[in-house]
Amino acid sequence: MENNIIQLDAAAETQRFMVKVYAWMSLALAITGFTAVFTAGNASLFSLIFSQSWVWIGLIILEFVLVAYLSMWIAKMSAQRATIVFILYSVLNGLTLSIIFLVYTTGSIASTFFVTAGTFAVMSAYGYLTKSDLSKWGDILFMGLIGIIIASIVNYFMQSETLYAIITYIGALIFVALTAYDTQKIKTMNIIGNEGTDDDKKEAIMGALTLYLDFINLFLYLLRLLGRRR
Repeated sequence: MENNIIQLDAAAETQRFMVKVYAWMSLALAITGFTAVFTAGNASLFSLIFSQSWVWIGLIILEFVLVAYLSMWIAKMSAQRATIVFILYSVLNGLTLSIIFLVYTTGSIASTFFVTAGTFAVMSAYGYLTKSDLSKWGDILFMGLIGIIIASIVNYFMQSETLYAIITYIGALIFVALTAYDTQKIKTMNIIGNEGTDDDKKEAIMGALTLYLDFINLFLYLLRLLGRRR
């Protein structure tokens, strides 16, 4: 009886933890979306970012630095600093992603976002609820990610439409699978008993960052497939 109560308490704590993860992820997506829309509608800011290639490249590099910093040193930073870095990354990502409004119609961006949200919700729910061990997907998905990164670099020089299409379809499938895989991984990484602590908040932020990146990448690959170009 006592064991059952402990298990129920642990399950309830895990549920509350996942709610925090999704809340942080949703906040980051909202910040990114607002920033992208604001930037696209502000001619001066948009021109500043994209008329000078070094500005856009600098922002991209800064994004990679922030993700690396948060991922590698979050254990040594305060929860407040982790929050600031996470929000700052969301803003920078919105600045660089604003370029999609120049390439695709607003309507197709909106419809693709909803398709992404639905797909993400289904796969994340599967990852959370399934009893199957998805950890075996890890190596395959990691190799797939490396493969599409290398293929994308090669195709930057080749400019092959066929390879571009292959990369797009495979990339979308990889991030669909990663959504389920990462959800289960985040669920199991929650440390029972530290609810309300700084460590608990930092764990939620890291989980949110992981799912946020899955969502953004899935959205961008689906936008290649479903987006209508201007």
